[in-house]
Amino acid sequence: MSRYLDLANILGSRIEQGLYGAGVRLPSVRTLSVEYGVSLTTVQQAYRWLEMAGLVEARPRSGWYVPARRPAPELPQMGKPNLRPTDVSEWGQVQELLDLESEGQTVQLGRGMPDVESPTLRPLLAALAREGRHAGAASLHYNDIRGAAALRTQLSRLAVDAGYRVSPDSLIVTTGCQEALSCALRVLCAPGDIVAIASPSYHGMMQILKEADVQVFEIPSDPVEGISLEALELALDRWPVKAIQVTPNANNPLGYTMPGPRRRGLIRLAQRFDVPIIEDDINGDLVYGWPRPHALKALDEDGRVLLCSSFSKTLAPGLRVGWVAPGRYFDKVLRMKYTSSGPTAALPQIAVAEFLRKGYYTAHLRRMRRQYQRQRDILTEWVRRYFPEGTRVSNPQGGFVLWIELPESFDTHTLDAMLRENGIAIAHGHIFSAAGKYRNCMRLSHASVFTPRTEWAVRRIGETIDEILHMGNGGTP
Repeated sequence: MSRYLDLANILGSRIEQGLYGAGVRLPSVRTLSVEYGVSLTTVQQAYRWLEMAGLVEARPRSGWYVPARRPAPELPQMGKPNLRPTDVSEWGQVQELLDLESEGQTVQLGRGMPDVESPTLRPLLAALAREGRHAGAASLHYNDIRGAAALRTQLSRLAVDAGYRVSPDSLIVTTGCQEALSCALRVLCAPGDIVAIASPSYHGMMQILKEADVQVFEIPSDPVEGISLEALELALDRWPVKAIQVTPNANNPLGYTMPGPRRRGLIRLAQRFDVPIIEDDINGDLVYGWPRPHALKALDEDGRVLLCSSFSKTLAPGLRVGWVAPGRYFDKVLRMKYTSSGPTAALPQIAVAEFLRKGYYTAHLRRMRRQYQRQRDILTEWVRRYFPEGTRVSNPQGGFVLWIELPESFDTHTLDAMLRENGIAIAHGHIFSAAGKYRNCMRLSHASVFTPRTEWAVRRIGETIDEILHMGNGGTP
């Protein structure tokens, strides 16, 4: 991370903690330059960065000041509960989003990809290169179906931070979190079975459910507290639900981290109805607060929680290194892993294990959490500035995606088609639902370091929304 971003994070934290109140004049550029031993240009860049986030304002011939804080945008509304299970309807729209990722000229705000340009990843790249040079022919052989022992040892240590204990021999390394989720689901469910899932939910999970040919009961989620336990209880009472799938930490796409009492209530419901839980904890290490919130797995007393995760969001998706802690279902998940893909590639596992063992992972997370939180604030400010009044915006507690809700009649698929003509991509809302809900919503990413072109893209999205609204039908075909 550049020095100006480090300085911006320091100043931004002080403003947010109230050390500099509204209307207070901030230290001059020259004062900060001397205090932190950086150039005048570095301080000016830091102040401009904070200005983008709405945390400071420049006054001609006077300096930089803390503006009066405007009220935060309203949060998205909770969706309506389903009356019955449904099949997953979308695939073509998801494929369009994936196909567009390779187009380099597009301002890609739709994909959920971390910032892979951070200097804190250099030791990982060095480890990959070193292992590639020295591993020899042994790296080309089949390895342990459970995964490299060195990596599983490091994963068992990471689990302690997430509040649960698991031995290396009780973990299975997978080819990304996608495979972990898929193996867990197929172990628990047969075609035609019913799965209860928090809604909206990650579009990749939707496609796993579609491929497994199961029916989905979408349970509405609150943007602060997560899955509605009341609606879930009704579904469990009326339907033969075979599994519950949730993402309690830094949820994708709503961004909430479930409070402790809600988590305990969820576990009690699962125990009462004897239903297993598939937990996606892929963003758990990216929650902004400290200490890291515990995984739902930490409350698991009888092995019913299958925790799935990977390094695709914390490090890089190209590593394809994930894992599952399957509890009582270990043997079944291991057999499913064997039949689905066999052992996961060894070289990335060894390199990641070294990265963790030497402490680089902790330093990397610390930087990325600060970056993602600051850019959440900047993107929220841009949406407030450029989108129509009344736009609802999530307040994610971790990760790097923002969920935005527009008027109910609006169609973000139409918006996406118009934006692509301008070289801008978003993730429209209905791919995050089995039944195609949330057509008036979108997900925007705030991972990569923003540039003036990023702000232009957000402003252009707002202008296009206005154009569609002035058509009089919200863009609905």
